[in-house]
Amino acid sequence: MSLGVSERAKHVKPSSTLAITDKAKQMKASGIDVVSFGAGEPDFPTPQNICDAAKKAIDDGFTKYTAASGIIELKEAICMKFKEFNGLEYEPRQIVISNGGKHSLTNIFTTIINPGEEVVIPAPYWLSYPEMVRLAGGVPKFVVCSKENNYKITAQQLAEACNHNTKAFVLNTPNNPTGMLYTKKELEEIAKVIIEKDIYCISDEMYENLVYTDEKPVSIASLGKDIYDRTITCSGMAKSYSMTGWRIGYTGSAPDVAKAMGSIQSHQTSNPNSIAQKAALEALVGPQDTVVAMRKEFSKRNDYMYSRVSAMPYVDMIKPSGAFYAFIDVSRTFDKSFNGKKINDVFVFADLLLNEFNCAVVPCSDFGFPTHIRLSYATSMENITKGMDRIEAFLNALK
Repeated sequence: MSLGVSERAKHVKPSSTLAITDKAKQMKASGIDVVSFGAGEPDFPTPQNICDAAKKAIDDGFTKYTAASGIIELKEAICMKFKEFNGLEYEPRQIVISNGGKHSLTNIFTTIINPGEEVVIPAPYWLSYPEMVRLAGGVPKFVVCSKENNYKITAQQLAEACNHNTKAFVLNTPNNPTGMLYTKKELEEIAKVIIEKDIYCISDEMYENLVYTDEKPVSIASLGKDIYDRTITCSGMAKSYSMTGWRIGYTGSAPDVAKAMGSIQSHQTSNPNSIAQKAALEALVGPQDTVVAMRKEFSKRNDYMYSRVSAMPYVDMIKPSGAFYAFIDVSRTFDKSFNGKKINDVFVFADLLLNEFNCAVVPCSDFGFPTHIRLSYATSMENITKGMDRIEAFLNALK
């Protein structure tokens, strides 16, 4: 026996999203005018009524431990939100409130996965999914989704990916990094496969309030009792209410799964922040005008970025239906060069853009798509315009 980190820890990849964001921040700190399209964090302040609720919690002395899986008032508000927005009937005992969406997903994978069991993850995917699965002892199984199908998995692809060792399927709609939204018909077909294969569906609906088309987001668990029983619905406060730093996520699931997740959380972290829980309660039961205002602004930015990218050489994208990301195919630049340096892959593309044009984008190899970059438009229109100008200048300079 020797000292050292575990084999599991050795194989965890650092987040490329945070890495590119950190490098851009370092450049900014040194006085360089950098435009960053990195992290997915709304540039709006947390609404005042939510902040006021947190201040009141402090003034009232609500600063002690709570029940490990969250306070009953917030669970009841989440149940109401699930019913009114998602068409889902959950009881408070089926709700587990956690320290953010990532924590909710970690709870889920830790609870349901046995060593060596597989979790089907459609690519492109949010880069943390496979790492969470591996940390829980599972095996991520990737299914590459075609651009022609708007980067969405088909029911047939899911069925073909399943075997006797499959435990779960990860669904993310609206999707990070693509911004694509699954239709009700698509979800119905996927649900049939999940029921037939008797596996869990982990439905990550973090961006559910950010949809810019006439389509209504559909929760797959709302499509009948059989799929409801097999689905763990996951969401949180970060994106819809600009509460990224408050760290409140939540899940709705079958009672036995919720009970197990609550028990695991009680040992790993205990309760989510008491003050943030009171703030989250106000977010859900208070006025929703700021949610509407943010959605309208993101929709404008979505329109603008799509129009700009569509006019640029060597790149293209499908217009997102939701979230706040532009998923851009840059593969036609791979036979080009800038100042004699050949663009061999998406990392070189991103590195040149950052170092030569002071514009940070996320290369999507770690998202399962090494031909694409992701741009977050959760930044000001001024920054978006400046960044688009720099990307266009870079592309026009390629030989």
